[in-house]
Amino acid sequence: MTGGPRAVVLRALGLGDLCTAVPALRALRRAAPDHRVALCAPRPLAPLAGRFGVADELVPTAGLGPPLPARLAGADLAVNLHGRGPESHRLLEAVTASRLVAFGVDGCPAWRDDEHEVDRWCRLVGWALEVAADPTDLRLEPVGLDPDPSLVVVHPGAAAPARRWPVARFGAVVAGLRRRGLAVVVTGDARERTLAAAVLAEAGCTDDPGCRVAAGTTDLLALAGLVERAAVVLSGDTGVAHLATALGRPSVVLFGPTSPDRWGPPATGDHTVLWAGRTGDPHGSVPDPGLLEITVPEVLAALDQRLG
Repeated sequence: MTGGPRAVVLRALGLGDLCTAVPALRALRRAAPDHRVALCAPRPLAPLAGRFGVADELVPTAGLGPPLPARLAGADLAVNLHGRGPESHRLLEAVTASRLVAFGVDGCPAWRDDEHEVDRWCRLVGWALEVAADPTDLRLEPVGLDPDPSLVVVHPGAAAPARRWPVARFGAVVAGLRRRGLAVVVTGDARERTLAAAVLAEAGCTDDPGCRVAAGTTDLLALAGLVERAAVVLSGDTGVAHLATALGRPSVVLFGPTSPDRWGPPATGDHTVLWAGRTGDPHGSVPDPGLLEITVPEVLAALDQRLG
C-alpha cells in the first residue's frame, strides 16, 4: 500500500461474517473517505467484497495464523472487525503506525456477549470514529436478474455439524417442493457436493430435471446470482442466509445452537426464522438438539408462506 492515508481492516472469516460487517465497513469509509482501505479476509470473498464496495483491495487472509503482509506496515488506521483479541489485536498492532480501533483498547467500547453481530461492529466503528453506522445498511446491489417465482434455493450445509439440519429432512422438504411444482437448486461449496447430492437422493430427485446440484460449481458471484433469482432461499444458520438478506430475497432460516438474536436476519423483511428457543454449542460435532426439534411440516409451511 502506497500513497495517502491507509486503513487496514481484519475480518478473516467467512461469507456470513463479511455480510454482517458490511454496515460497519461502509461507516468506516464515510468516516475516513480519504483512506485507502485494505480488507484482510479470505481470498474467495474478493469478488463479493468488490460488489459491496467496502474496500479498495482484499488482502488474502484466512484465520489468525501468519502475520499480515509486511507491505501493510505503517497503516494510519487499523480496525479489528474479527474478534476481541488478543491474537487479532496483535496482528493489527504489527501493521499500524497510529491508531487501533478494537474492543477493549483505549477510546473504544467494551465487548458485549448479548449483541447481534451486525450491531456489535456498528457500535465499535460508530463510537470509535464518531460516525453514524446504520445496522440496516446490508444491501448488495442486484445485477438485475429477474426472480423466478418457481425457483427455490436450498442450502443444506454449514461450517459445523451442530448447525446442519439432517439430510433426510432436507430431502423430504425438496420432495414436498417438487410436489408443489417448484424447481430446486441445492447449493454449497466443493466440499458439500456430496451432501447436496445426498439431499436429492433422499428426495428421490436424482434424475429429476426440476432439481439440480450447484454445489461446487459456482463461485460467490454465481451463487449470488442464484440467490437473486430465487423465489425463496432455505438454509441453516450460515452465510447463504446473510446473502439472501443482502439481496433482499425471501428466506427461511433454521437456527439451532445459536440464537437468531445474535445472527438472524432483520426483523423487518421477508424472512422466517425457525428456532426452538434454546442454545447450545455452535461448534458441536452432531446436530444440535434444538435444531432437531424443527420438523419437515414446519419448514414446508414456512416456505409456503414465503412463496405466497
